Amino acid sequence: MNDPSRAEDEGDLRPSHVCARLLAALAASDGRRRRRKRDTEPDAIGLDVKRRLLEEAVADDPPPEAFELWLIERCGQQSAPHAPASASCGAIRAMAMDVREEWRMAQRLPGFRRWLEDGAPSEDR
Repeated sequence: MNDPSRAEDEGDLRPSHVCARLLAALAASDGRRRRRKRDTEPDAIGLDVKRRLLEEAVADDPPPEAFELWLIERCGQQSAPHAPASASCGAIRAMAMDVREEWRMAQRLPGFRRWLEDGAPSEDR
């Protein structure tokens, strides 16, 4: 019997599963951002946009074959609920592309999948 909490191979992968794991990895990025000595407000905006996209992907659970279209649709919704007031259309597009690339990496790289499955461990947390 398949354990839905673990994707054994790429055939079991769903975008919502990968995005849930990417949300955990975002904590490390936020930790690094907070330690920087420069103004990190632009970083915070990007991370917020990405977090909202990932949360929506988890909630909507789009099928794997439609995930990239799902992301494109988010880019076209300038007044979308996932977009914070401070986010531009370009920021949403950039973060959607980032999520797309991480989705593709999870599909193609077993080591990246395992890292996500293990909770995306990082010393920056």
